[in-house]
Amino acid sequence: MLSTPVGRLRVVAFAEGVSCLLLFFVAMPIKYVEALGNNPAPVKYVGWAHGLLFMLFGVAGLLALAARRWHWSAAAWGFVAALLPGGTFVYDAKFLKPEHDRERAEGSSARGLQ
Repeated sequence: MLSTPVGRLRVVAFAEGVSCLLLFFVAMPIKYVEALGNNPAPVKYVGWAHGLLFMLFGVAGLLALAARRWHWSAAAWGFVAALLPGGTFVYDAKFLKPEHDRERAEGSSARGLQ
């Protein structure tokens, strides 16, 4: 999966989606809900990781865009997906997985011709 640009983008999209859900639904409630302790530390660390993964998702998306020569709208939908909690999971299922399957099929047919 990590051998292709789309495969790498799928891995980063999954990690970014998990970090977003952890930030919004675990770390932020721990920080802001008094019954959970009002502890800001989880937001600091999960937020930092999420920010890093968000930027990595953007870079991986641009690399896949260039390698696969996608239309600019594919990158735009990826950016919108990254802004929504769980959006990268939908982006993966609707766009990246079919594209990754296509990429692998092209790679296997190209290897068969050599």
